[in-house]
Amino acid sequence: MSRFRYSVSIMPRDGILDPQGRAVEAALPQLGADTVAEVRVGRRVELSVEAVDEIEARGVVERLAADFLANPLVERWQIEELEVVA
Repeated sequence: MSRFRYSVSIMPRDGILDPQGRAVEAALPQLGADTVAEVRVGRRVELSVEAVDEIEARGVVERLAADFLANPLVERWQIEELEVVA
C-alpha cells in the first residue's frame, strides 16, 4: 500500500451568505486595504490516505468531502493531491 496526501479546500457556494467573509472585508479599510473586495472565507483540510492506488485513495477523499467535511447544500469543495508517500 502507498500513502497519498490530499488537501480539501471548502468554500461557501456562490450566493450563500458568508458572514466571516463580510467581517473580514469590513475590517480591511482600517488596514489600508480598501481596494480589496468580495472576500470569501473557507477552510482547508489536509489528510493522508493509505490505499492500493490513487483511484482508491481519491475515492475515499471524495466520499469524506461529500459526506463529512463539507455541507453539499451550502459548500463546494476542491481536492488537490499533494504527494504520494511510498
